[in-house]
Amino acid sequence: MPLTCENLFSGIDCSIIGNGKVEVSGIAYRSDQVQPGDAFFCVVGLVTDGHSFAQDALDRGAKVLVVERKVYLADATDVTEVVVKDSRKALALCSANFFDNPSCSFDLVGITGTNGKTTTTYLVENVARYARKKTGVIGTVGVRIGDVLEGVSRTTPESFDLQEIFSRMAAAQCEVVAMEVSSHALDLERTWGTKFAVSAFTNLTQDHLDYHKTFEAYFEAKARFFSADYPAKRVISIDDAWGKELLRRCTEAGDNVVSTGFDKSATIHPVEVEYGPASTTVTLEVAGESFTLTYPLVGKFNVENLMCAFGICKQLGIEDALIVEALKQVPPVPGRLQRVSAADGGFSVYVDYAHTPDALEKAIASVKEVTSGNTLVVFGCGGNRDTSKRSIMGRAALNADFAIVTSDNPRNEDPQAIINDILPGMKGAPDRFEVEADRRSAIARSIALAKPGDSVIIAGKGHENYQIVGDKTLSFDDVVVATEELNRVFG
Repeated sequence: MPLTCENLFSGIDCSIIGNGKVEVSGIAYRSDQVQPGDAFFCVVGLVTDGHSFAQDALDRGAKVLVVERKVYLADATDVTEVVVKDSRKALALCSANFFDNPSCSFDLVGITGTNGKTTTTYLVENVARYARKKTGVIGTVGVRIGDVLEGVSRTTPESFDLQEIFSRMAAAQCEVVAMEVSSHALDLERTWGTKFAVSAFTNLTQDHLDYHKTFEAYFEAKARFFSADYPAKRVISIDDAWGKELLRRCTEAGDNVVSTGFDKSATIHPVEVEYGPASTTVTLEVAGESFTLTYPLVGKFNVENLMCAFGICKQLGIEDALIVEALKQVPPVPGRLQRVSAADGGFSVYVDYAHTPDALEKAIASVKEVTSGNTLVVFGCGGNRDTSKRSIMGRAALNADFAIVTSDNPRNEDPQAIINDILPGMKGAPDRFEVEADRRSAIARSIALAKPGDSVIIAGKGHENYQIVGDKTLSFDDVVVATEELNRVFG
C-alpha cells in the first residue's frame, strides 16, 4: 500500500519541500531501477554521488527526491524534495518504515567479526529449528527463508533490500533470523534502524584494510554494533584483545553479556577437546554447568564458533540441554572445512573459505591436528581487494607442509601479478611451495602430490560456485572440481 511522503519520513529529522501528502509507491537508490511514483534517494557513495542522477530518476517517474542538498532541475516544479543530513541513514530508516519495521516481528541475531560468521549463523539456525522455531538466514552463502535458499550479491544487503527480505521473513512467520553483519554494512548504514535481539562478535583479524585503512578503524566499525546505536543482548568472544575491549565497553555500559572463548574467565569455555578428522568432542563449562557433546565439524576454530552459537541461543532463551542436543546434529556448513567425499587414495581433501591470513592459519592448524601425514594447501588472493594481506597470506600458507599458489577470483587484475604479491611472504622456503596459476590445475596437482595419511586444503572460495576473471563470471566450484579430479585419478 502506498505511503505518503510524510508517513515515509515519520520520526526522521528532515525538511520536506513541496507536497508532503504525495503518495510514494516505492523506494529506489539507483536511478536505473526507478519506477513511476518512487522516492529516489540521492545516496552519496564512495565513487559516485547520487545527486548526479536526480534528473534520470525524474525522467523515469520519481515523485520524491531525497537529497543532502537541494537540487535545482528545470522541470522539477512538481517534485517533492526531502532534505536530510545523511542519505544513507535516511534510506535505511525509510526502508524500515516502508515495510512497517519488519525486524520487530522476530528475534534477529546479528553476527559480526572477520571469521566464523557464516558457520555461526548455520549453528544458530540449526538450534532454533530443533527448538521448533521457523528460521531465516542472511549471509555470504545466501538468504534462506524456511527451506528456500536465494542468492545474494553482498554479505549484508543494502538497507532497502535488507528490509524487503525482512518483510518476506515476517510474512513467512519466521521466529528467529540469524544474519551476518559486515563492517562495510555497519559503516555504510545498511543495518541502521534495524532492531536486533542479540549482537555477537567472533574475532578480528586482518581484512578489508583497503576500505578501512587501519585496524583501529576496522575495529571501531565493528564496535559500533555493540554501542548504544544498536541496543541488544551481547555475545562476545574474548580470545583476542579486540573482544576483551568490547567486553570492557559493554560491561561498563551495563549490557547483558555472555562471553565465550578458550579463556577460562569466559562464561562459556571448553574444559576438554578431542579433535577428529570428521568430528569433534568437547566438554563445555557453561555458566558453571558442564556439558559434553560430539558434533560433525572439525578444528579449533569451530569450537570457537560452537561456543558463540551456544551463547547466542542462550541469550535467546533456549534451554542449555536443548542447545546441546541440537548442536550434536548440526549439518556440514558449505565450504567451511567441508570434507570432499569421493574415490581417494587414502588421504583427506577439505574445501574451506579461508581468505584471510588468520583464517588460513587456523584452517591449516585444524587439519594438521587430525592428519598423520603431511598437510598441503592450495590458495590464492582475490583481485581488487586488500593488497597488503597478500604476502601475509603467503607466510600463513607456510604453516602447511607444502603450498601451491594459484588464482582465487582475480577480477580485473592479472593473476600472475597477484601471485607475485604473495610470494615475498614465502621467501626463504623455495622447496615448500610451487606456483600454478590455473586453479583447476593447482587442485589436480595437490591431489597428485598427496600420499596416504596426508590432507589437502583447498582454500579461499569455499561455497562459491564461480570464479571472476575480468568482466566474466565463470562456473567453478572447488568441491565439484576436487571431486572430479579425485574420480579421474582414483575412480
